[in-house]
Amino acid sequence: MGRRVAIAATGPVSLGAGREVARAGGNAVDVAVAAAMAAMSTEPGITSLAGGAYVSVWPGDGSPVVLDGNVEMPGRGLSPDRFGGGVVEVSTDYGGGVSLFAGHGSVATPGAVTACELAVEELGTLPWADVVAPSETACRAGYPMGSAAARYLTFTAHDLFGLDPEALRLVTREDGEPLAAGDVTPNHLLADVLALVGREGASVLTTGEIGRAMADDMERNGGLVTRRDLAEYTPLVRPPVRRTVGDWDLAVNPPPSVGGPMLAAMLGELAARGSFGWDDVLAIQQAVLRYRIEVHDVSTDLDAAGHELLLQVDRHGLAGLPTSASTANISVVDADGTACAITVSSGYGAGITVPGTGILLNNALGEPELNRLGLHRLAPGTRLASNMAPTTGRTRDGRVLAIGSPGADRITTALMQVLGNGCLHGADLRTAIEAPRLHVRFGEDGVPVVEHETDDGISEALERAGWRGVDHGRQQMFFGGVGAAYRDVGGALEAAGDPRREAAVEVVDL
Repeated sequence: MGRRVAIAATGPVSLGAGREVARAGGNAVDVAVAAAMAAMSTEPGITSLAGGAYVSVWPGDGSPVVLDGNVEMPGRGLSPDRFGGGVVEVSTDYGGGVSLFAGHGSVATPGAVTACELAVEELGTLPWADVVAPSETACRAGYPMGSAAARYLTFTAHDLFGLDPEALRLVTREDGEPLAAGDVTPNHLLADVLALVGREGASVLTTGEIGRAMADDMERNGGLVTRRDLAEYTPLVRPPVRRTVGDWDLAVNPPPSVGGPMLAAMLGELAARGSFGWDDVLAIQQAVLRYRIEVHDVSTDLDAAGHELLLQVDRHGLAGLPTSASTANISVVDADGTACAITVSSGYGAGITVPGTGILLNNALGEPELNRLGLHRLAPGTRLASNMAPTTGRTRDGRVLAIGSPGADRITTALMQVLGNGCLHGADLRTAIEAPRLHVRFGEDGVPVVEHETDDGISEALERAGWRGVDHGRQQMFFGGVGAAYRDVGGALEAAGDPRREAAVEVVDL
């Protein structure tokens, strides 16, 4: 028998996978994982099975938990001379101009599928094979390219994915042009891998034949991921950071994530101020994000740095603070009150595959903004920095929420504004998501510059602050793509997606 769920997915393929699993009786966790697996399998350039993920779950009858499946620094057992190489610098026009490192040396140890499997085994209701099956079917039959992936490929198909003929075939038409939105394309190699993963489990990708093939290819081409790295990778179960915002008890991604602590600090300060305006949003973002670039991003212990940030804000407020872009998010709430939000990322992509598998690899070691200490400077086995911040929440009167966003360092500021408007200003889900947004960044001179959408109130606040603003127009993809699922006091379900980025939402009501 099916189950009633609200799904905010990334596109029709992801939504279809979640719908199929809901109709088979899956709960919010099963549905969210099915949708996330489909996104990782059918959105090349946006995310992949060889990336990282955080799975945030608040069971209807239990306590919230976060499963950390983020990528790790590889290189266990390698000699020091292996570090610092194996990468190619790639410059693209994406996002106004992005330079990144790709190739085998940019690949971190992936953990997304392992974390998804653990979530289903521990918190789901269906067999793992049933959750994976829709992704296999989509890859075998052919899937339509989504608009977000197609837009990214217009900038990167040849410059980035041209490093590897197999990768290039996955992102281009037969005539060599990048796949466009709506083009239907199969990935038969990946379908075969997914069939194995469904039958034998995620270990196929670590200690099994696919994992061994990946490690051997890394060895041949200057990469750092070893068989030992893959064998020793373990998804970690962490208690979330909790914040009370209005009537809501929110469970936020904990350290060593970067995005979670930053979001928690911002939300805590919004809650302390109560009713807030654009002046408050500017002041809070400026303080928290300056702390991030000056202290947090150059820390060698992200776990300790995250907890220290939260401690200082709890004790002293903002006065206690010293002075990827490619992600996807799934949010699901079911009728029983279980909430699950999953954010997955493979960075900008390494431009290469595991040969013969159809799996595109991550370039987490090659994202400059997440490797402020420099290339290959972390110790093997260290979880990498991440902006991902999937969040769940509930109120005493029975409301339930799952929410998250892609958008690199704009993830935290997008969620701060949506949750602030919803939890403190009482805005409904769609109104909170569609409201204008701003994001404070810092130039090389340390002076804040405010990226923002068109809004008179934002312009007036900038004038009062004396800060420079960059107006991007209305509802731009730059400011994230928030997706949320919600259950109200009476048990009615709702899902809302962001008009800034392709989304697919549905309430499966059986």
